Amino acid sequence: MSQPGSIEVRRARMVDLITRLAPSEGYTLSAVDGVAFMRSSRPLVRTPALYEPSIVIVAQGRKRGFHGGQTYVYDAQHYLALAVPLPFEIETEASAEEPMLGVTIRIDLATTAELALAVDDLRPQAEVRPATLFATPLDDRLGDAALRLLEVLSDPVEARLLAPGIVREITYRVLTGEQGGGLRAALTQGGHFGRIAKALRRIHAEYARPLDVATLASEANMSVPTFHTHFKAVTTTSPIQYIKAMRLHHARLLMVRRGLSAATASERVGYESASQFSREFKRLFGRSPVDETRQLKDLLDLAPSVRHVSPARHALVS
Repeated sequence: MSQPGSIEVRRARMVDLITRLAPSEGYTLSAVDGVAFMRSSRPLVRTPALYEPSIVIVAQGRKRGFHGGQTYVYDAQHYLALAVPLPFEIETEASAEEPMLGVTIRIDLATTAELALAVDDLRPQAEVRPATLFATPLDDRLGDAALRLLEVLSDPVEARLLAPGIVREITYRVLTGEQGGGLRAALTQGGHFGRIAKALRRIHAEYARPLDVATLASEANMSVPTFHTHFKAVTTTSPIQYIKAMRLHHARLLMVRRGLSAATASERVGYESASQFSREFKRLFGRSPVDETRQLKDLLDLAPSVRHVSPARHALVS
């Protein structure tokens, strides 16, 4: 168990490293695929965001996620983990003096499922309810691993040779942590949750293609009513609303980070009607596509760094 002083030293070191590794607002990709840094020097009000399956560790500042009537706080004492691609709402506490700084690690489903199965084989436990999303205390072993990851990411050679192993260790620490049983169940369960998770991954990968609920239900080996019921249990929304949210979030990314017009972005994400896209966009984000794009560019000052960020990265805002 680390002493309070050593925890503060670790946190200060993490803040210093992320400050240097993430000089720009928003998301900065690291030298390792699937790992990115977050930085926000001003508070961000509650807004819709899209996260892919990931582990989010915050070194300074505070973020809140809102989903299904629950609030999830992740800060220097708590990390966030998501088992499936999930649109939800977030807000950020930050300032110019103490910016929000963090690191996100995309969950590699194959590696994580392999680890989850191995853990359950070696450490059999009572049946646990699958967890789509959770925030839980950051313990010393996970915090130390996160610091080591940041340290090796500061050196190109060490990043290439050592970072993948530390990412695997961090994944293991999360799977064996306080709420890791729920995440393991979500990733390995072969029942309803597993089939819904597979459908979510397909939507996440193929959102721009024609998708209909009947086909998704058939592929999950469920009737349409049963598919609806279990889908909503995992995501708290209907399949149609989930598909719409996925498309609208990606369209917003394309407009803000790639400079596409609303008409072009709507077509890229699978909309046939630009007017329908605009109506549904305003219903989700509270502003027209033009106003939302202008607001976010001004808020996040993304222009200097958009070319460095993939439109599929975790969330639009940090």
